Amino acid sequence: MVFFSVLAAVILEHLRPLRQPLPHYRHYSRFTQWLERRFNAGAYSHGAIAWMLAVLPLLVAVWLVFIALSGISPFLGWVWNVAVLYFTLGFKYYSDNAEQIARLLRAGDLEGARARLDVWRGGDASHFSADEVARVTIEQITAESHRQMFGVLFWFVLLVPLGPAGAVLFRAASILARRWIATQGRFGAYAQRAFHVINWLPARLTALTYAIAGNFEDATYCWRTQAAAWPEPEEGVVLAAGAGAMGVRLGQSLSVGDDTVWRPELGTGQVPDADYIDSAVSMIWRGLVIWLAAGLLIVIAGWMA
Repeated sequence: MVFFSVLAAVILEHLRPLRQPLPHYRHYSRFTQWLERRFNAGAYSHGAIAWMLAVLPLLVAVWLVFIALSGISPFLGWVWNVAVLYFTLGFKYYSDNAEQIARLLRAGDLEGARARLDVWRGGDASHFSADEVARVTIEQITAESHRQMFGVLFWFVLLVPLGPAGAVLFRAASILARRWIATQGRFGAYAQRAFHVINWLPARLTALTYAIAGNFEDATYCWRTQAAAWPEPEEGVVLAAGAGAMGVRLGQSLSVGDDTVWRPELGTGQVPDADYIDSAVSMIWRGLVIWLAAGLLIVIAGWMA
């Protein structure tokens, strides 16, 4: 049932991808903002309590619905798994953004590509060169593929006795780590630490997936030697492995307004362009096929045992 839940959710998300703004994420974001206003007194313990209140009731609710539906019919439990996975995945609408930026760059519409990237990442891309637009787009799609797909699938499979609670755990932890990163005091520290623990293993599995789907030797080399320099450790692992697997250079400095923002260099090889954006999307889809093929082999082995 696990494999077919994943397969059905991935197919559904590919055929009918969710589009932003996502109502369920907007409601959850408002809830997390309310928790922050109520509990943020700048202390680590307050952040821990708020994180528990933001995550645990949601997990219990998702699990109880799964138990209730499975008690009525195993098929209803399976439908619940697929539905929750569908609403926690979201890679397709990010890959569509990346592919559109690549098309704009090929057409010579740098302003359009900048505007699209601006809306997508929520930052100032108005002074980016074409190389910088391509580079940041590849970074975005590589990182988001992990947060919106591989990490979700890993925790869904790991906690499958709890229904789709694992998928919800990963997405909720990811959202809280991002939203509370800039809060005053140490309120957001617990969300960062919790997501670091939750994300440690799936980030490395995603990096390994990229290595298998691309240039294994360069991917593992960049992973070992460059990932630690990135500000977010697990994101650094994913980006370094992805850049090495594709043979492209990521990171480096960016033109933001009148300033130049320095970032560590990741990867080796070529300066990115629109073709490399498409290569990144293709590599990610190959990685998903690797995961699905591994799951199918496990299912077949179970049938033959």
